[in-house]
Amino acid sequence: MQNNIEAGRYLVSPIISPHTDGGFSASVSIRSGRGTGTTDRIMRFLPRFPSHKAALRYATAEGLSWVSNH
Repeated sequence: MQNNIEAGRYLVSPIISPHTDGGFSASVSIRSGRGTGTTDRIMRFLPRFPSHKAALRYATAEGLSWVSNH
């Protein structure tokens, strides 16, 4: 399932990973540019989430918040 969101000149991509002992972690990739001028920022978040959906919501919100401030 792709959860990429185009926001202006950025592509926001939430990344959700399950933990073997339960819960999920969240990261987000924020990509800009093209070709050799591409920049990809990765933010990893410390909270552990009880569900995939909660982690996805958090990563998406954080990524879009970063984009709106830059």
